[in-house]
Amino acid sequence: MIKKLLNWLKTKKQSTKLEAWFIVSWDDDYIYRNVSPPGHSAWKDQFRWSEIERICFETKDYLYSDDIYFFTSDRPESYVIPIEAKGGAELWSLILEKNLFDPEYALKALTSENGFFCWPSSES
Repeated sequence: MIKKLLNWLKTKKQSTKLEAWFIVSWDDDYIYRNVSPPGHSAWKDQFRWSEIERICFETKDYLYSDDIYFFTSDRPESYVIPIEAKGGAELWSLILEKNLFDPEYALKALTSENGFFCWPSSES
């Protein structure tokens, strides 16, 4: 039990640090990632709102940050933004406001653990 508590505290401390080194911002045309991970090289990139084809939300248990995956027309790999990044939660709210992810499906995602939810869904 104590080991679980110590792991939880360690993870919470790391997630606080995540906000310090992973920053997401946006304007009307682009979403920007500015990342400076401790002990690694810093990098920046961006992608256009207009290039987004699909968004996935990955939920994890309370020890880890949930992630938003952006699949775009400009490359086969996704762009990933942790919810606990600086600006991450605000970006998720904006995605819902812009109707880029179904709100009912988002609620299902947010209330589950360890799931991967994509919109548009494969059935759409």
